[in-house]
Amino acid sequence: MKETDKNREDLKQEWNTKGSAYALAVNEMVAFGDANGWENWKGKEPKDERGHLANAVFQLLKEANKNSTVSQFRADFPPAHTPLIQLMNGKSQSIMQLSFIDEQKIVFVTGTPYEHRQAYILDNNKTLELDASIAAVGKSKQNNVFAIAANNIISTTQGWEGDIIATFRLDEAKDIGITELIPFNDGLKVLLVSSDGIYIISNDNENMIHPLPDPEDDEWEPYMDMENATLSNDNKYIVVGDQCYDHRVLDNNGKEITEIGTQSAYPDFCMFSKDDKQLITNSCHFYNGITIGVATSDFERINIPAYEGGEDCITIDDGMRVYCGVSTSEFYILGDAFGYIKAVDAKGNCIWKHFLGSTITGLTISDDEKTLWIGAASGMLHKLQLNQGVRDNHTIGTANHFEEFRLILWKEEPVRVW
Repeated sequence: MKETDKNREDLKQEWNTKGSAYALAVNEMVAFGDANGWENWKGKEPKDERGHLANAVFQLLKEANKNSTVSQFRADFPPAHTPLIQLMNGKSQSIMQLSFIDEQKIVFVTGTPYEHRQAYILDNNKTLELDASIAAVGKSKQNNVFAIAANNIISTTQGWEGDIIATFRLDEAKDIGITELIPFNDGLKVLLVSSDGIYIISNDNENMIHPLPDPEDDEWEPYMDMENATLSNDNKYIVVGDQCYDHRVLDNNGKEITEIGTQSAYPDFCMFSKDDKQLITNSCHFYNGITIGVATSDFERINIPAYEGGEDCITIDDGMRVYCGVSTSEFYILGDAFGYIKAVDAKGNCIWKHFLGSTITGLTISDDEKTLWIGAASGMLHKLQLNQGVRDNHTIGTANHFEEFRLILWKEEPVRVW
């Protein structure tokens, strides 16, 4: 055996022995905490002892991508998050604004709203860079309408690269970083979310619907942190919130219907169930948070005081700081600040959870709900085939998902597949 082959075999053995042991220890700890309460856990937190292997393994990954031997590399070296953290410094970036197109194709962007962004198509495992001027992309809740923002112009199309429905030239909202872009189902309006205001954009005007101006402050500016908003699937309702304001439920013209009091410190996420019967809102404190569910049929009469909950809401989850989510026909899939995705139903039952690493920054799911794509602040984009069997014994979580691959999209590096 050549010395290089022996070194690879030694590296492979140590990577797999320590990786599987770490995953097993974490899964056992989490199972105990979930069953018995975390206050009763007296053991040590498991440590992934593979940091010293990261450079060598990553060099082999580079070679595998050059030589088109990624499948064999993936079999020999199941991917991990923790050992690679040291390599991410200065290179990682958020993967955001994921939208499903068709079959095994999605669109997404890299970078936060005020960074230089790059939009991509991911078709199966092939990536295609889109025009560098694209600042944001989004998709309607129904009817397959897409929106693209570039050079202070937003265009909506029927389907990806389909016929243009409308074009909006930004004025009041020009040159601002776009956190999220959600076209209405008819493509004639767009919900634009930014830290400089949340707007309804139409051909008639740019209507800032959040935050509410302070009439007593002549120097008031609409700057926000943790800005978040959503549309109901039927576009009947808009929900808006940010760090300093409770979630507000509005009609589709921006008129307020009710408020939902924050149950933790800062409102930071909201989403409707797929059938629009329930709205969930998340508020956070540091890396933890509380998600509550509210029946949409109760909007006209609800009273949910801050920190007190009440009979008008139920607790969906009491641990996650939620950054993003998707609604399926059976449950919500939520991504959190600790690197977990979790499926939880409308009654608050946890169906499964799956660890990927870093803050989860984007999610999209195929129309048949069999394939899930997840973006993270690690600069990685994960593709999971749901309920297709766990691929290896390095997997952390309770889910039964098969990770087809993960893309590594680091700054000033070529796109790599693992």
